[in-house]
Amino acid sequence: MPDPRSMSVKLMDIYDRLYTAYGPQYWWPGDSKFEVIVGAILTQSTAWTNVEMAVANMKLAGCWSLESIINIPEEELALLVRSSGYFNAKARKLKAFADHVATHYQGDLNLFLSKSPTLLRDELLSIHGIGEETADDIMVYAAGQPSFVIDTYTRRIMDRIGMTPNAVRPRYADYQAVFHSFIPQQIQLYNEFHALWDRHGKDVCTKMDPSCKTCCLLDVCSAGKRIMCGF
Repeated sequence: MPDPRSMSVKLMDIYDRLYTAYGPQYWWPGDSKFEVIVGAILTQSTAWTNVEMAVANMKLAGCWSLESIINIPEEELALLVRSSGYFNAKARKLKAFADHVATHYQGDLNLFLSKSPTLLRDELLSIHGIGEETADDIMVYAAGQPSFVIDTYTRRIMDRIGMTPNAVRPRYADYQAVFHSFIPQQIQLYNEFHALWDRHGKDVCTKMDPSCKTCCLLDVCSAGKRIMCGF
């Protein structure tokens, strides 16, 4: 078990560096809780620009409420979200979410999202098509609950820095526990920190040919030091 104080200092130092480099990210894109949830489902395995096209199609077709998602035939919904990829599966996921809220909460999205964090996350994971990352996106950006989002960018940067959880095959929960254990469980901090990890992963710490020379984390990154030394 790492020393709590040193790990907390390291994480907050990384946060401060990323925030200084990029500033506030103003996440999540969306004008309402409903839009955040639709976006969280549609953004699975695709770029946000593709989600924006799907969202625009849904709005243009008048399919922009839980009720309208329930009432529209699945095949028609799939065509509306085609740009987001895996559109048949995503149409089923949207319908599953809408049906769940309608069946158990009389369609009251606010009532559903007001559950305690543990109960809400467990219930989200019970809905078809809602995995851990999507559940945590909804927790943080729609429900305003502190549940740190772990995605490809977060894992990549943590692994390169040398912060891979101490497990034989680290799982989502192992990476998430690093944040839940060592930084304050504050919604605004979780919101901004996750957005900054993603910004850094997209702009600098890319999958191929990372820009280590200009990286604000270079001096604390094991992989970056090796790359710069030619190892």
